[in-house]
Amino acid sequence: MDRLLTVQQVAELLGTTVRFPRRLIEERRIEFVKVGRHVRIPARAVADFVASNTVAPIAAHPARLRAVA
Repeated sequence: MDRLLTVQQVAELLGTTVRFPRRLIEERRIEFVKVGRHVRIPARAVADFVASNTVAPIAAHPARLRAVA
């Protein structure tokens, strides 16, 4: 079973305020589990969210490199 994190723990992990993970939950942009009235987010869901929103850098175009030099 995956470790379940509190909203506060997810906020600390992402380096944001508690408001951001709460908004992700409200907008259904991240997987979450309701344990009674408590909300928990699987650690895997946080890793998946970060991976799916990671933007890879693009390689510089060779013509642009010559123009700058």
